[in-house]
Amino acid sequence: MSRYLFLALGLAISVANANEPAPSKTTAPDAHDLAYSLGASLGERLRQEVPDLQIQALIEGLKQAYQGKPLALDNARIEQLLAQHEAQDEADAQAPQSEKALTAEQQFLTQEKAASGVRELADGVLLTELTPGSGNKPLASDEVQVKYVGRLPDGTVFDQSTQAQWFRLDSVISGWSSALQQMPVGAKWRLVIPSAQAYGADGAGALIPPYTPLVFEIELLGTRH
Repeated sequence: MSRYLFLALGLAISVANANEPAPSKTTAPDAHDLAYSLGASLGERLRQEVPDLQIQALIEGLKQAYQGKPLALDNARIEQLLAQHEAQDEADAQAPQSEKALTAEQQFLTQEKAASGVRELADGVLLTELTPGSGNKPLASDEVQVKYVGRLPDGTVFDQSTQAQWFRLDSVISGWSSALQQMPVGAKWRLVIPSAQAYGADGAGALIPPYTPLVFEIELLGTRH
């Protein structure tokens, strides 16, 4: 739910509660106290959600809208600003989760680097030779024929080939492209690809979360121009 919709609902509830029939005239809040209470409720919420808010501008906008006067900004600009602010709030809320994912990735890569037989390529991809090859190495613009299995760090298989497949190296993730250009035909390698060389901060749908390193076993069967 939109933060602004939630705020509006909160104020509506406050108004409804304040306007409930009072048991007697002596206990009914007067107009000043009601307005003050609504202002205090709004101020408390805004202090928590927008601590650097310009109060005078807030009062001006509130007053003009409440009195039905022409606003200093048109509706399109107001909607744009509110949408931008809400998007930033959502990004800020996700930041701790991103930091956690980056920390987990770094720990995984550090552990993988320490394994026997691992070699690190220039772009950070980790390579372990499972089977040597003796054929040609593909160029960046070539097509490659491969068999492969792709796994998440916890071992979950997210993709695999049931038979040999052809791919253009300029159409795959950069970690694949850079590694396979150093791979001779006939070789089978295990690759650990950092998220920066895979799907990065965006991830890939529901299969690959943001900032997830990927593990592939790839067998290079052929190459062609």
